[in-house]
Amino acid sequence: MTHPGEITRRQLLRRIGMTAFVAGPGAGLLSACATAGTGGDPTAAPATSIAASADPKNPFGVDAKKPLEVVIFSGGYGDAYAKDLHEELYKKAFPGVTIKHTATQQIGTQLRPRFIGDDAPDVLNNSGPEAMDLVALAAEGHLADLTPLFDAPSVDEPAKKVRDTVTPAVLDNAKIDGKDLVLNYSVSHRALWYNAKLFESRGWAVPKTWAEFTALGEAAKKDGILLFAYPGQKGPYYQLWNVLYTAAKIGGNQIILDIDNLVDNAWNAEPVKQAVTVWADVQAKYGDKAYFGLDHTQTQIKHLQNELLFYPVGSWIENEMTKDIPLDFQYAIAPIPDVTAADKMPYGAIQVGVGENFVVAAKGKNPQGGLEYLRIMLSKEGARGFTEKTKNLTVVNGAAEGVDLPAGLISAAKAQDAAGENIITDARFEGWYKELFDYGTEQINVVMAGRITPEKFCANMQKKADAIKKDDSVAKQTRSQ
Repeated sequence: MTHPGEITRRQLLRRIGMTAFVAGPGAGLLSACATAGTGGDPTAAPATSIAASADPKNPFGVDAKKPLEVVIFSGGYGDAYAKDLHEELYKKAFPGVTIKHTATQQIGTQLRPRFIGDDAPDVLNNSGPEAMDLVALAAEGHLADLTPLFDAPSVDEPAKKVRDTVTPAVLDNAKIDGKDLVLNYSVSHRALWYNAKLFESRGWAVPKTWAEFTALGEAAKKDGILLFAYPGQKGPYYQLWNVLYTAAKIGGNQIILDIDNLVDNAWNAEPVKQAVTVWADVQAKYGDKAYFGLDHTQTQIKHLQNELLFYPVGSWIENEMTKDIPLDFQYAIAPIPDVTAADKMPYGAIQVGVGENFVVAAKGKNPQGGLEYLRIMLSKEGARGFTEKTKNLTVVNGAAEGVDLPAGLISAAKAQDAAGENIITDARFEGWYKELFDYGTEQINVVMAGRITPEKFCANMQKKADAIKKDDSVAKQTRSQ
């Protein structure tokens, strides 16, 4: 039985593409920040569309001599997958071509002036704490239409369209104002991550209820170990996600849908207040305010040193910290414990979604090359290589078959199988209403630090959501699932 706003396992399999896997380690699984939606301001600037070519090997009519510029967010996935794999595949397709590669964590700082000056890079991996407002870029006509990409021949099977080689969730999440403008490339699992080897050595069970969770916090405290650590500077949105997914655990996915759809009083819903309250209480009793002064990487190092038990993050964490993982540490995923006896979603529900978005600049110097670059990314060679380099999965069906997956990702696969139809949906307002999301990351800092009450947090977020809803200059998006 499902509740309004929740999806069935069959729907999930269609949307996330899990049917592509065969039996073996991580069986049932395919492959971090989604943007999607329909509706909106009909006066928004039209997306630039590239005319199709008759050549299936060059469907966008790329000028082989034209340089290409690629900007990658160098976060949890790094940038080697682009520099050493995707760009090399592009050069193989167009021998002699020049590619300018830039890796940065300051996407907004570096790229905003360039978009304003119509000097945008051809391909942008728009991710991280400084991710740009894609709805605003779309409204200004800066994003190329990706419909020709999805309708183009697949690199691997020219008789098959690209859209038929990826999980349908890609197409659901591609839209801004009804247009296909964004490619979400990875599949991620966001929950609580812990050291399975530590738990095994201590004889600790992963807590299934909030009472068990806090009891473990008391036991760990005696050994000088934190139950939970706030992700600090650069990572507060991890905790915002954690609170929202806890709210969905309590009240069902309709909580997330209402927030995304700017429904009146969505932020004041009781499950949201409960979620903020329990996490603020955990921080006060079992956390350490010193972590507010650390960046997320420093906190993740402390996690590897067993100074804390649970950390709220996505499945990219294993690759991000791969060089620092000690022999006595093994990443594993833990679902959010039952907060109440009446939670709408049972224990084991986890969040699974597509993310890590890529766009092509409509006003760039080589939009045709940008589309071809994405088409190469969506080839099995491009997708499989990404998984091998990052130990994370992509949206390309079957591309990760036979890849040796790390322990954390296998753990996530098992958790997803155990969750069945109880998948927590992704919150899309992050990409739709960046001002609201950025404000949320500020407010989660304040409430987790104990400077405002959970009720005040909810009231502040609702006030900001109401202001955005009333602002006619902001294109509105809607979702039904």
